[in-house]
Amino acid sequence: MELPELDSETIDRVLEMAWEDRTTFESIELQFGLSEPQVIALMRREMKASSFRMWRERVTGRSTKHATRRDFIAGRFKSQNQKG
Repeated sequence: MELPELDSETIDRVLEMAWEDRTTFESIELQFGLSEPQVIALMRREMKASSFRMWRERVTGRSTKHATRRDFIAGRFKSQNQKG
């Protein structure tokens, strides 16, 4: 998987957003231009194998990680650093 060149601060922010339950992959793509498969590849590259497996189990099939599958429009909190 081809990943764009990202600085360490951006990587940390993407990892943080991907780990949050209510932050959608679409929000990450809007802010950083990374598709869901690219986020998954980044998580796999940056995390320990056991942590990555735990994260994948949590997000697989989780409706809150996909904007089209959510049953609510907005969550309770939106960071000032987050676009959209």
